[in-house]
Amino acid sequence: MARIYPLFSSSKGNASFVGTPSGGVLIDAGVSAKRLREALTRAGIPLSAVQGIFVTHDHADHVSGLRVLCRQTGIPVYAQPQTRESLFAGHYVEPEADVRALTEPVTVGGMTLMPFATSHDTVQSCGYRITMPDGQSCAVCTDLGYAPEDVQAVLKGCRLVLLEANYDVQMLRTGPYPECLKQRISSNFGHLSNIQSGELARFLVQNGTVHLVLGHLSEHNNTPERARQTVTAALGGYVCGRDYLLDIAKPEDGRMIAF
Repeated sequence: MARIYPLFSSSKGNASFVGTPSGGVLIDAGVSAKRLREALTRAGIPLSAVQGIFVTHDHADHVSGLRVLCRQTGIPVYAQPQTRESLFAGHYVEPEADVRALTEPVTVGGMTLMPFATSHDTVQSCGYRITMPDGQSCAVCTDLGYAPEDVQAVLKGCRLVLLEANYDVQMLRTGPYPECLKQRISSNFGHLSNIQSGELARFLVQNGTVHLVLGHLSEHNNTPERARQTVTAALGGYVCGRDYLLDIAKPEDGRMIAF
């Protein structure tokens, strides 16, 4: 049975485990190594099950725990070439860390992980489509300002997608952030709004996705209720619980979600 554990999901830190207690990978390590180890333990996953750490991009909320975790465990890290360089330059990993340049799909623990480019304000950003040993597939798709056709094509047919729903448009517009930050978040190199997430969710459900997990919600510019309502409205005509399942990843989670 394929499984994903959204261990942490918010603007303060992100990390998901994909696999089973006998083996799998981490997508990002955006909280301290201590908190990551504790979250894995609570989820019933031994640290030895983590066979690789796949980095989406070099922002702190996705890599802040990487340096210590790599030093303690020696787990190999996979990152796109420019992200790899940035990890070393930003001291997110030590010079001797095993960080492998990711230029094509790679198979780890029986799972094949394929990076796909996303539009975000960093040197290089990606999501991952993951094909499990049983042929089922899932994807982690957060930190993107919009979802062009090439992103949609990669996600098409995934059984489960961890999908960004970062902000509510009205909350961002009237919220406390300075105008420059509001513009950055809502730009094509920022994050997906609930409305954009709903549009992409509809495309996904129309093309075979049966489980949506909304993640990376802003604690200042969104609420789980608003995200759920907006995405559910965009899926009008489809019935939640019959045609699709919808979950919200909590800032600190750890549930096992089978797909």
